Amino acid sequence: MSTTGQRGGVGGGGSVLAQPLTRPSGGRLAAYLGLFLLGAVVGAAGALVQAGWFPLGLLLALVGAAGLFLGGSRATGSRAGAVAPAAGWMVAVVLLTASRPEGDFLFGAGIGSYLFLLGGMAVAVMCATLGQGRQPGAAGARLGK
Repeated sequence: MSTTGQRGGVGGGGSVLAQPLTRPSGGRLAAYLGLFLLGAVVGAAGALVQAGWFPLGLLLALVGAAGLFLGGSRATGSRAGAVAPAAGWMVAVVLLTASRPEGDFLFGAGIGSYLFLLGGMAVAVMCATLGQGRQPGAAGARLGK
């Protein structure tokens, strides 16, 4: 006799984490799109601020990006809430670093620009890993005391 239950899992019960992913709702997709666009705006603003007021502008730009990434994660309750604005930030920053045919580009070749690029990527990774993953609800999980 097989040990699989009716739901296809071993032992008959399926945990919340073992269930297949579902397609996000329209509202959630709109939230991710809004966070993506907001990330692009924060990336462009940070590119201007970090060069204008070098020591404190860099810190302000990175703190603003961290606030958006972590806030998006907390607002949506998922890691994708941090990844969406981080992707928008990355697209904006990469497009601003590309040189134009006229030879103009927004980022100078200084230490501040490199700290902004690498620091922003590090902040995005940290905020995405701090985001909430798929967790079982309190009713189906035994919580420690």
